[in-house]
Amino acid sequence: MRIHKLLSQLGIASLRASEELVRSGKVTVNGRRAVIGQDVRPGRDVIHVGGERIEVPKKAKKLYLALHKPRGYVTTLSDELGRRCVASLVEDVGQRVFPVGRLDRDSEGLLLMTNDGEFANFIMHPSHHISKTYRVTVRSGVTEDQIVRLSAGVTLDDGAQTQPAQVQVEVNGPERTVLRITIYEGKNRQIRRMCEAVGLEVARLRRTSIGPVKLGMLAPGKWRELTPQEIGAIRNAVSVRETPAGAKKPVRRSGGMGGAKPAASRPPRRAAGRAPKKDGRA
Repeated sequence: MRIHKLLSQLGIASLRASEELVRSGKVTVNGRRAVIGQDVRPGRDVIHVGGERIEVPKKAKKLYLALHKPRGYVTTLSDELGRRCVASLVEDVGQRVFPVGRLDRDSEGLLLMTNDGEFANFIMHPSHHISKTYRVTVRSGVTEDQIVRLSAGVTLDDGAQTQPAQVQVEVNGPERTVLRITIYEGKNRQIRRMCEAVGLEVARLRRTSIGPVKLGMLAPGKWRELTPQEIGAIRNAVSVRETPAGAKKPVRRSGGMGGAKPAASRPPRRAAGRAPKKDGRA
């Protein structure tokens, strides 16, 4: 088995992150630095990651968790600056699990964690467009033009263009506006950068769902296991890119886990939202 695939299956890191561990020289096999593409013999070769020996169990239970990440925690398993990490919130799980994707330190809400690298890679693959919904509180009124721009897609500070999003106004108050924003991609700090691009300052950001998995009433800092129904729904909650005019329809891909075929659907072009008052104030 390839070394990076084994590390991913053991829950050390996602498939892509495991490759980076090997590439950075943090992985050794039988005392020698591992290389990308190297084959290993589970149970026979001695493997170390960051100087720590990795035990290869005969068969580890695959875990799929929903964690309510509080603000002030970084989405890593360890931090050189001594900041609080989400790993400390799942120490009682009994197995090592790693986060699927990220929420920045100042954001909160739903974070999936697992020891199944294939599952994590499936969710994070950019072609799968699994939806993510956020409750976003901004410190000012929102104009109709800002809603339209967020919905249609904006140009970020690095020149990247976001895809169409669903944007709805949930609360219009005198000092704040609460938006519900659903996106189908995962650029770094995307929601905050989208708001900045249209002149909005984010005061609070909470992720409320990933595909069919809801945060619900899960308390901050607590976790629960996903149900088999939720795991199956995630595997099928895959949308394909919109086919250009005259192009052939995309071929459905296998879900990769259990052979399930994902359902084909598309992110909406624009979401209708209740526009705020004409003066732009809540």
